[in-house]
Amino acid sequence: MSSPFSSGTTPATPNQRYRGWLSEVVEPLEEFIDESIDPRDYYLDLAEVAEGENGSVYAARISEKANLARLTKLPPLIKARDVEGQSNEETMFVAIKTVPILPSGSTKLDELRKELVLLRGVMHANILGMHALYVDLADEYALWIRMELMERSLADVVVLCDEGLVLQERVIARFTHDTLEALQFLRSHNIAHRDVRSDNLLLNSQGVLKLADFSNAVKVSPNSPVVSDAVGILYWQAPEVRAGGPYNALQVDVWSLGATVWELAQAAPPFADSTDPPGDRWPQLRKPEIFSPAFHEFLRLCSEPASSRPEAQELLKNSFVSNTCGRPVIGQLLQQCIAIEKLVSQREELGEEDEQATLMS
Repeated sequence: MSSPFSSGTTPATPNQRYRGWLSEVVEPLEEFIDESIDPRDYYLDLAEVAEGENGSVYAARISEKANLARLTKLPPLIKARDVEGQSNEETMFVAIKTVPILPSGSTKLDELRKELVLLRGVMHANILGMHALYVDLADEYALWIRMELMERSLADVVVLCDEGLVLQERVIARFTHDTLEALQFLRSHNIAHRDVRSDNLLLNSQGVLKLADFSNAVKVSPNSPVVSDAVGILYWQAPEVRAGGPYNALQVDVWSLGATVWELAQAAPPFADSTDPPGDRWPQLRKPEIFSPAFHEFLRLCSEPASSRPEAQELLKNSFVSNTCGRPVIGQLLQQCIAIEKLVSQREELGEEDEQATLMS
């Protein structure tokens, strides 16, 4: 696999291109930054689609006048796709995540470098990578991270179940299969994600699911995969992580995937409705009879103790996982999500109008 950031010679070092404190702050990221261009000349019409602790994410259009030959850090396959799209006069969109650059530096930049180093050479159809990194010198300084533009997270899908959206078992199986493909690939590189949950599983417009956010990921030695730091969110944490102390990092993602599958089936993460601490096995499913024996067996396997918990490669052979819906079905699901959100928005607007009319009467 080739690196997410291609090697190439840039015309300036940070000291030459950036002055003063900015040069010092971005220097640790020098090998990843495409310093030869102004990103505002290439990525236009930014529209915010998400906001988080680590920065905002925007949808951006690739300029039809962009000199793509100057994008030296794009992966070859991504660059070739851009060139083909431009030659066909296609309108192409990407995601741009912005991270503020402060004179004092920040832990966000330190974490970003760690993530970039970890993902060097890691490219897979079910993993959301960072394709390139730029410095925006306009207004307030910021890093621009180019990624594939995704439609929504599984968390965004789950919340619509309260509005009537139904996730069939074969749809859940498709999501599970894609996630296991990502986990199997990471396992071959001795990488544990350690934060598998619905918020970090994103869908693109083709219905392909991708694992995102590697801020808690760790690369370990296959002969010594034990770590001790507790990361992730409680409802998706494996019991051995919650317990504190050492645990095998390469075993925890399967448990977290099981918790996510449970969440997709019940429209809420396991243990969320209980006042007791999370247990070592899943809570009883509501209406367990509507799910296949293979589905129940998959959940049971994911909740096995770490020493006997199967790996992603083995779970891909499970009959629940192999009985997936086609990609077009996921495309239809995404359209249903948009339609439901439109209805909810209209209902809320009508409610606000009624409230205003009541106050004025």
